[in-house]
Amino acid sequence: MAVTIDRTTSSRHTPPPAARLSLSPAPGGLDGMWWPRSRALTRELPSLTAALGDRWGRITGVTVHPAYWPVLPHWVSDAGRTVQVDSSTEEQDPHRLTLFSADGRRDVLVIPPETGADAAAQLMAGDGIDVPARGQAADRIDARNREEAWEADGGAGRPSSLPRPIGSAGPSPAGRRR
Repeated sequence: MAVTIDRTTSSRHTPPPAARLSLSPAPGGLDGMWWPRSRALTRELPSLTAALGDRWGRITGVTVHPAYWPVLPHWVSDAGRTVQVDSSTEEQDPHRLTLFSADGRRDVLVIPPETGADAAAQLMAGDGIDVPARGQAADRIDARNREEAWEADGGAGRPSSLPRPIGSAGPSPAGRRR
């Protein structure tokens, strides 16, 4: 039996794609916007922290709201360094990541990974959209994706909403249940 060895393949891992970022400071305390490719923090955070480390200093910690991240690791690795990952449902806006470095704290708006390229580019560019409107746009995208998933999974009617972002108009769903 003849054996053929393909030397065109490599045993090395391909580097993750570069983080999709816009680091234009915006009103409302935003230091930029990030458009991840998925909701897998262990896959997405290393490229984000590496990209931001060059600009903001080594990222040592990240805080997320758990609403849109199905798996919450306690840490991720960035070039052999550990970045601590925390979550908070009370202090963290669901559409933001808070990053910590020696230079301080930075807040980044997360554009949902399911967002189309044109809409994400418009949000990242700002194009006259204020911070609350960006958060509301992200909230609408997430709500639409939750409803589509609900219907695809055989649900009946509209699914319950997740908590509204901090500063958004209207009562939160949790407040209505009381």
